[in-house]
Amino acid sequence: MPRRLISTGSPFEKAAGYSRAVIDGDFAFLAGTTGYDYATMVMPSDVTSQSRNCFKTIEAAQEGGFAMADIVRATYYLTRPEDSDALFAVAGEIFGEIRPASTLLVVAALLKPEIKVEIEVTAKRRS
Repeated sequence: MPRRLISTGSPFEKAAGYSRAVIDGDFAFLAGTTGYDYATMVMPSDVTSQSRNCFKTIEAAQEGGFAMADIVRATYYLTRPEDSDALFAVAGEIFGEIRPASTLLVVAALLKPEIKVEIEVTAKRRS
């Protein structure tokens, strides 16, 4: 299967020269995803809403026979450790029994000050 580049239409993808996801064989590698609502280009102010938007964008990028249940790895980036409970509540709803291997990093900053969370995932197509 040839390598495929997936776009969700974000203006940032073309401007920064990256793909929302790259599908290579049985793997899908999804780029770090922030909480913008790409329909309105608005960034919510709270981590819960940003996290939900991250997962909405991730789900939209799951093309090529991939589903959320195929996610095997998730990396979370937060700018404030006190926001971890809000992120984990949303991740717990979304991932339920999927339970991918996950890492949480608290970083000094993300690209813009209004971005409080970024999520990247890797999926492996089930045989």
